[in-house]
Amino acid sequence: MGGNPLIGVLFHWLGGLSSASFYVPYRRIQAWSWEIFWLVGGVFSWLIAPWLFASIQTHDLLGVLARTPGSTWFWCWFWGAMWGFGGLTFGLTMRYLGLSLGMAVALGLTTVIGTMGPPIFHDTLGQLAETSSGQMTFFGIAITLAGILVVAAAGRRKEREMAGAAASQSVREFNLPKGLAIAVFSGIMSGCFAWGLDAGAPIRAATVAAGTDPLWQGLPVLCVVLLGGFTTNFAWCGWLILRNRSAGQIVGAVPSGEKPPLLRNYLLAALGGTLWYFQFFFYTMGESQMGKYGFSSWTLHMASIILFSTLWGFALKEWAGVRLGTRTLVWLGIGALLLSTVVIGVGNYLAA
Repeated sequence: MGGNPLIGVLFHWLGGLSSASFYVPYRRIQAWSWEIFWLVGGVFSWLIAPWLFASIQTHDLLGVLARTPGSTWFWCWFWGAMWGFGGLTFGLTMRYLGLSLGMAVALGLTTVIGTMGPPIFHDTLGQLAETSSGQMTFFGIAITLAGILVVAAAGRRKEREMAGAAASQSVREFNLPKGLAIAVFSGIMSGCFAWGLDAGAPIRAATVAAGTDPLWQGLPVLCVVLLGGFTTNFAWCGWLILRNRSAGQIVGAVPSGEKPPLLRNYLLAALGGTLWYFQFFFYTMGESQMGKYGFSSWTLHMASIILFSTLWGFALKEWAGVRLGTRTLVWLGIGALLLSTVVIGVGNYLAA
């Protein structure tokens, strides 16, 4: 399989930047409950954007999906739905463990499960580990995990140094047994997205056979996997809307309080939702360039998200007021994540 792994790394960086940026527009939405803006933005993330871009960039999209075996459809949808549970419980992980420890446990597990799962399932792990390119790729994965731990340690020190009501609330809700249980569940479930993409291999093959450029072969797979994610998130948000009686906010009907600026909110939700989708739009492009080490794409994806999320934190002054040693530590973590993407890219390049 052809491709350019170094270009693939660049695509994964773009995907990480998109993922790290999608919540910025959501922060400016006014007078909408979480379940409303999450679901409205999710319609763009999980339905509109995937089908729009797949229909533009692939040949005979509906024909390819119609010829896809039912078992492939099911497993892509199923792993997408399981990934949805991971995303929904990620916030609870932060609540009971705090940002740093929660990120370290959840994202560390997500990285390992999403990266190592497919080669273990296909019984190719030992074969890959015997090659110099495979060893280089696995070394890069180890550097990624080390970088996650360093960034998490810096986040923990930041939490201790920063005073205020928010920090006090975080301490009061700290619950290690409950937090670890939720973090393990969230981390494992979140890694299921990589399994969903792996299950879509027959769809990618059929897409290329239909005449689509290999660069876009993963877009039809996203249509199916994200249907699974939409199923889980729609069910949860629907329950919250019924419980909180917040459905009227969608059309601006608020019994009391601030009236939502509907057009502005919809535009911001559309922007945030589309940015969220672009993380996997670029992910599939990057994966198409990684050759037989495509499984390492998940590591690159997670490393890029943490990298750009931390940089956004600096841009939004979230690290203002912390000590120089803590800022130095987080920059060491960022450096490790940058190094890991280069090492993984070199490992893939050696294989190519």
